[in-house]
Amino acid sequence: MSSNPRVELLNLGDELLLGIRENTHLAHIGRELARHGLFLQRNVCFNDAPDEIRRFFTESWNQSDIILTTGGLGPTSDDNTREVIADVLGLELIYAEEIEQAIRKRFERMGRTVSPNNLKQCYLPKGAEILPNPNGTAPGIWLKKDGKCLAMLPGPANEMIPMLADQVLPRLCAEGMCKLDEAYVQLRTMGIGESALDHLLTPIFVKHEGLGVAYCAHQGMVDVRLSRGRGDFSRCAVQNIAKECREALGEDFVCYGEDSIAKVIFDHLRADEKTLAVAESCTGGLLSNAFTDIPGASKVFAGGIVCYNNDAKMELLGVPECIISQHGAVSAETAVAMATGAAERLSTEYALSVTGFAGPNGGTQENPVGTIYIGYHAPAGTWCVRMVYPGERSTVKVRAVMRALDVMRRKLNKYKVEDALQAMASEQ
Repeated sequence: MSSNPRVELLNLGDELLLGIRENTHLAHIGRELARHGLFLQRNVCFNDAPDEIRRFFTESWNQSDIILTTGGLGPTSDDNTREVIADVLGLELIYAEEIEQAIRKRFERMGRTVSPNNLKQCYLPKGAEILPNPNGTAPGIWLKKDGKCLAMLPGPANEMIPMLADQVLPRLCAEGMCKLDEAYVQLRTMGIGESALDHLLTPIFVKHEGLGVAYCAHQGMVDVRLSRGRGDFSRCAVQNIAKECREALGEDFVCYGEDSIAKVIFDHLRADEKTLAVAESCTGGLLSNAFTDIPGASKVFAGGIVCYNNDAKMELLGVPECIISQHGAVSAETAVAMATGAAERLSTEYALSVTGFAGPNGGTQENPVGTIYIGYHAPAGTWCVRMVYPGERSTVKVRAVMRALDVMRRKLNKYKVEDALQAMASEQ
């Protein structure tokens, strides 16, 4: 086995090629492997036809050390992965009674009868190990042969993701192909573009020749991953370089790792035992969703009010009619009134609001399409931020949410620093 094993991912499924289901497997598997020091060299997505499976798997088997497949392990006639791969490898399919028992128990819990075609999932290539599937009937398959490792995983994400984390990665680590601890340190940033970020941090990186540096921009954020690269850096050394980067970033630093901005805000408010409410117009619930995606969100997030038309803003949030008639629904005054109303109606210390023209219609000369006003209510006062981001409606809505979250993150950090300075001054 090479010290830098070649890894390939094969995604099977007509529904992926037809666009019926989004193929999110590449992003997730690639990210998780990289976290543990393995890097995908190739990904191929193809249909369920046996000839296609045979062709692409044979290619991968001949040139790779680690092969992962997703899909084609189910009970239907187009699920051919195990049968074709066993044939390519010259392995007999063995019936596993323990798989049948697990399937029957699962169906019994659901009050259903096991149909005969479900039992095709009970076969696995001779010499392979079962990867139990706690969320479905199709088990995964783990096989070591000719110095290579093969992991066959089911297609549904809710089945594949935990099996990768709980079973495949530990097995690869046990084989010495990766490490359970993360292979890199990631800094998450917002408010600074990728080129500006590179310009800012390059003076730090040039002092550490061989350091691995990778940038990834997404949804207004830019991640920087630092790894040992070609240098002989210890994990501690990489962490110290990351700390130096954090100091240089200032307010543009969001967190280490992969937490969302909403999670960073949640952790801050949770530590201070404070609560938050949101009021939304053009984002239609996306801002609320950013918080309800967090387990235990109710400890901080009191709720959200989606008030799309003017009457809803007045009735649900208590926005004065005179403010809307004088300044318009898309204005700084209305955004602040929405945030204050949300805090009052839901009895929270903090509140965020969003109102704007997401497009493609609407807008005025003063506030063209893509104009968004973000209101922020806090114990220290209220503020409003205006942004203009022309583009597709869905993109404007996402960017509005991200900017609203970043506004709050920066405000919280600012007053956290000021409180710390005041505490130090009082101690002196």
